[in-house]
Amino acid sequence: MAVPVDQEVSFRLWPPSDSTRALLVEKMATNLASISFFSMKYGRIDKAEAAQHAKRIEEEAFVVAQQQECESDSATVQMYAKQASRLMLEALKAAGKRETFFDISGGKRAFLTKSDAQEILKPLTEAGNSYNKICLSNWSFGKDAGLVAQEILSGIKGNLLDVNLADIVAGRPEVEALEVMAMFSESLAGSKLKSLNLSDNALGEKGVRAFSALLKSQKSLQALYFMNNGISEEAARAICELLPSGQDLRTLHFHNNMSGDAGAQALSSLVEKATLLEDFQFSSTRVATEGGVALCQALQAGKSLRRIDLRDNMFGPEGGIALSKTLTSHPDLVEVFLGDLGMEDEGVAALAKALTGCAPNLRVLDLGGNEIGPKSAPFLAACIKTKQALITLNLAENELKDKGAVIVCEAIKEGHTSLKELDLSSNELTRVGAVAAAEAVANKSALTKLNLDANRISEAGIVALKEALDKGVAGQKVLASLDDNGEEDDDEDGDDEEDDDADDLGMGNLKV
Repeated sequence: MAVPVDQEVSFRLWPPSDSTRALLVEKMATNLASISFFSMKYGRIDKAEAAQHAKRIEEEAFVVAQQQECESDSATVQMYAKQASRLMLEALKAAGKRETFFDISGGKRAFLTKSDAQEILKPLTEAGNSYNKICLSNWSFGKDAGLVAQEILSGIKGNLLDVNLADIVAGRPEVEALEVMAMFSESLAGSKLKSLNLSDNALGEKGVRAFSALLKSQKSLQALYFMNNGISEEAARAICELLPSGQDLRTLHFHNNMSGDAGAQALSSLVEKATLLEDFQFSSTRVATEGGVALCQALQAGKSLRRIDLRDNMFGPEGGIALSKTLTSHPDLVEVFLGDLGMEDEGVAALAKALTGCAPNLRVLDLGGNEIGPKSAPFLAACIKTKQALITLNLAENELKDKGAVIVCEAIKEGHTSLKELDLSSNELTRVGAVAAAEAVANKSALTKLNLDANRISEAGIVALKEALDKGVAGQKVLASLDDNGEEDDDEDGDDEEDDDADDLGMGNLKV
């Protein structure tokens, strides 16, 4: 409809909406943490600190602009932007005065020449620098560049606490790569590091031993990362041989290696010494029952785990039972990732019973891909009911079927006000199970995602579950794509086998 020419139309530029202010905070945080002319000149701020600075800067700039008596909204907006820019510059200058983090990982991945290395590592040679944390990953050092780094790092190693050498020899021939790793090792030997990251280097036993001098000299490491390193049984034994102690470790991450049972058994000696562990990851490492049980037993030496990630191994039911005994020793668990372990009903039932009585502040529980059926659903439901702080519950790729889903969803229905994500995809659900899930989360105001894909929900069932969501505060917007949903099987819930009592598991007499 046309606006009459004699009618004034005004648009308010001030004050900005909440969404506009939030967008500005996000943009400022990105700029503060990015490599730019100003960050190179004054100093760079890490992402977590940048977010805090951005929020403070926006709030201060808003207050100043609000208090100014400007002639127009446009002038007020300009004042707001000018004040924010001034405060950002001050934050970068302040960071430059106390810059402690040297990070070159954000650049384009490339081979480093000698001259490249001299230029890019130049800030580390400047007199009076206070760098104690360095990240040299994402650049491939050859022999010439390695010699440059060796000389520079030897001069500052006394100041270093945190060193990230992930992915530093990509694409190099084995002989050259081992030589370069040995250079880094020699240059940093004797440093008193708190954190060391050697991920994404094709180490194997030879690579681990190339870092011998460095590893042997570390007596107070608190964080150690070997992710995607090709850590075999022999390499695992080498790590345990070279590290003088693991008693101060708080974080220990192994991921995407080929350790197998023997490697896990070897590394369990290191885990057992690390009684202060808070964050333990041993995922995608080809570990089966024997190795899994060894790791679980080693973890019982400590009591301080807050995060555990053992995903994508094959512990089996026996491994699940061993885990149940371990987790009761760690009352402060917040995140538990145990997906794709093949624990089956027996292992999951034992685990659920154990978790029911501990970890009251659990926020993330991932049990996807464990062949969980209706038999263990009552134990799982009892556990979930006690975990009112849950934010994420992943039960995807199991065999709960409608019967199991209804039992689990009933436990979620009351409370769980912080729940953001529920994943029941690929569980052989039909309309009954899908609607039960929708009804369980319909009134969760924090919910952002309900995943029911790859089930067998009929068209009528999809309509019904959407109606259930619309009756609550969540609405259909939380429903993930159903692109892989199949056709409903009317006989799906009629399996005699799945109607057995949960007691058939023989879990009633299990002592955890």
